[in-house]
Amino acid sequence: MTTTVEVHPVDAGRWPDLVALFGPSGAYSGCWCMWFRVPGAEFSSNGNAGNKDALHRLVEADEPVGLLGYVDGGPAGWVSVAPRPAYTRVLRSPALKPDDPADAATWSVPCFFTHRAHRGTGIAGALLDAAVDHARSAGAAALEGYPVAPGGGRLPPAAELFTGTLEMFANAGFAVHKRPATGRRVVVRRAL
Repeated sequence: MTTTVEVHPVDAGRWPDLVALFGPSGAYSGCWCMWFRVPGAEFSSNGNAGNKDALHRLVEADEPVGLLGYVDGGPAGWVSVAPRPAYTRVLRSPALKPDDPADAATWSVPCFFTHRAHRGTGIAGALLDAAVDHARSAGAAALEGYPVAPGGGRLPPAAELFTGTLEMFANAGFAVHKRPATGRRVVVRRAL
């Protein structure tokens, strides 16, 4: 079943909608979509409240943080999308580290969150399509993601799907750019 999704960039006016979507747990265990943005020690020491504050500061500073998907007027999904240098964990990862880490013309889409009531309705795919358009309109030359590839043809555990699936990215016109030897996460890219 595919749902009609209205998508908007997160700004200060939409912050309350993002808070409502993420709920008291901050999406995934207090992440507040800061996992890819800060080093591990900082992420851990921030905790739920600190990660929420860190994301809120980015929103208040009008930094690109991501897009909210709405269904029937209510927030139903999120995708993080910004210039790749904003995601320090990608830049430092032995598996995902790009050859050109300072290239701000390449944007990244590292994670998604869909409210449980809307999972399986196509929201993540709609958000990915919107992220492509958003990055392109902001002047990005390419967009990359870090989905999980099914091992042995089996879908990975649900806890690993926050980065999206290889199939979803392929359906949106992305191709495998790098297949790290470390595991199931791959780097996909789409020229804009």
